[in-house]
Amino acid sequence: MNVALLILACVVQDTVVLQPVVVTATRLPVPVDIVASAVTVIRGEDLRTQGIRTVGDALRGVAGAAVVETGSFGGQTSLFLRGGESDYVRVLLDGVPLNRAGGALDLASLTTDNVDRIEIVRGPGSVLYGSDAMTGVIQIFTRTGQGEGRPRVGGDLRAGTYGTTDGAVEVSGGGNRVSYSARAAQFRSDGLYAYNNEYRNTVVSARVRVAPDARTDASLAYRYGDDVYHVPTNSAGEPADSNAVSTERGPTLSLALGRTLGARLEARVLGTLREGRLTYTDEADSPGEDGSFRSRDYVRRAGGGALVTWRPRGAALTAGVEYEDERQRGRSEFTASFGTFPDSIAVRRWSTGYYVQALLGVAGPVAVTLGARLDDNSQFGGHGTFRAGGSWRLDGNTRVRVATGTGFKEPTFFENFARGFVQGNPNLDPERSRSWEAGVEHAMAGGRVSFTVTYFDQRFRDLIEFTSAPPPGSPNYFNVAGATADGVEAQVDATVAPQLVIGVQYTYLATRVAEGGLDGGADGLFVAGQRLLRRPAHTVAPHLAATLSKRVRVTADARWVGERDDLDFRRPAGDRRVTLRPYTRVNLAAEYALRHAVLTARVENALNDGASELAGFRSRARTVLVGGRVAFGP
Repeated sequence: MNVALLILACVVQDTVVLQPVVVTATRLPVPVDIVASAVTVIRGEDLRTQGIRTVGDALRGVAGAAVVETGSFGGQTSLFLRGGESDYVRVLLDGVPLNRAGGALDLASLTTDNVDRIEIVRGPGSVLYGSDAMTGVIQIFTRTGQGEGRPRVGGDLRAGTYGTTDGAVEVSGGGNRVSYSARAAQFRSDGLYAYNNEYRNTVVSARVRVAPDARTDASLAYRYGDDVYHVPTNSAGEPADSNAVSTERGPTLSLALGRTLGARLEARVLGTLREGRLTYTDEADSPGEDGSFRSRDYVRRAGGGALVTWRPRGAALTAGVEYEDERQRGRSEFTASFGTFPDSIAVRRWSTGYYVQALLGVAGPVAVTLGARLDDNSQFGGHGTFRAGGSWRLDGNTRVRVATGTGFKEPTFFENFARGFVQGNPNLDPERSRSWEAGVEHAMAGGRVSFTVTYFDQRFRDLIEFTSAPPPGSPNYFNVAGATADGVEAQVDATVAPQLVIGVQYTYLATRVAEGGLDGGADGLFVAGQRLLRRPAHTVAPHLAATLSKRVRVTADARWVGERDDLDFRRPAGDRRVTLRPYTRVNLAAEYALRHAVLTARVENALNDGASELAGFRSRARTVLVGGRVAFGP
């Protein structure tokens, strides 16, 4: 990445900022400078200013995060945090786990609609959140409308490249006792490919908060998603299908209650529900093609929990319990001239987790965090995790922090229960991680310039691998592989003037497969001595935000992603491992404010870099979206 591009990319808005109070790291609202883990907070206000539509795109500028997608709008979008697998991060929406059983999550249709903020905690979080939190926890908080007063009504609309339209209507308002927000949005695009690539994403989101007195609060959050994606490509990324379609529809719901029981004692209760109805259809494309496939699945993840916190002087002691129930049922059918082959699944798994946490030295220069958890899972029994960390404020400008801990991830339903051409393994152990990190944060020039550097070291064990040729009578999934990931996250932010903020983050990542699996050939996922796939060794992400006048604001961000290994399925077997060349993405956004309206423009991939994020899959060319927002109210 040349110097001119780096300077250009540092042209206009601070999208990632640390907030003084965070919740996800400890499950309690605490000052960020006592948290031992690395934490980033992305404000919803900044996402709206930049015109960022999906959570996946919002995470691209976060240190340690590698986001990859299969090109077109709605295509599979995965997150690799600190070198972990794409199902190693627990993602929550107002406390509701969005991951499917076993951690899998497609970020393509997770939008930033009605988002107040996104908190990203890097490092294992299983002590507080159980399975899936191997390398981090991300929590998305919906706006409540608190403090906005009388109702505020608005809407936005924009359109652009690839036949794209994006529109929404919203309302919010309320005071300290009752507040609310609601938004309905729809995104449509013809897609990147010439045929069968349409995408439609519809989201309805709402949250209501009630605080009848100073000691009691309750909130109800609801989101419904309806996504339809036409799939034009095969597994190698080549356009090959004219009528394959996948859909997913379903709600997320959370109900949270809090009550202060005394001067130093408080309790909170949370109930969550996530449902999805998934379909996939692929009929024969022509009279000459023999075979069609249909599937329909219902997935459900429901849970509840309670925690009690006692706050003696200078400390916070928390104990909690959680219960979670996971289910999936479905049916699939492949039909061809040589026969019909149906299959079905009806499985359930549940777990109970018990955890304790101590925050010591909350008000002093040295803060210590200690936590432990025991999970009892119906599939693999008991599993324990721990974490410990400390934060030391050397003076008003410098802080040192260290943390260590463990995490785990349960197998997916398919890995446990698949049957037919692929056999699952009900005896799989959960995947495990052990990590430590150390960081330094320093501010200078009266706080206008800040530096953050973090070193992390992780060890993954019992990774689950698939082999297409298991020993006779054996399943296709085994706990065999082990891997390491260590690196450095560095970030600099500077307020050059009240109207200009610039910054840059850099991530160095070294991964290595320490123990190969059964599928140890050149095309295997875990080849001893090789790097983990799709994890770049170097990432540079500068950003800039400038207020040019009372009416005009401009933002810019860039991302240079270095070489990474991948499998190219267009190549012959045994020769599929390739090293992808670096790519650069520069995004620009601008706003012009009128009395009740704001005119907006966003340009993605402004330099029109055509390098692929994934082997075989095309990337979107320069994409332009223009439109505006209107709002009426206080």
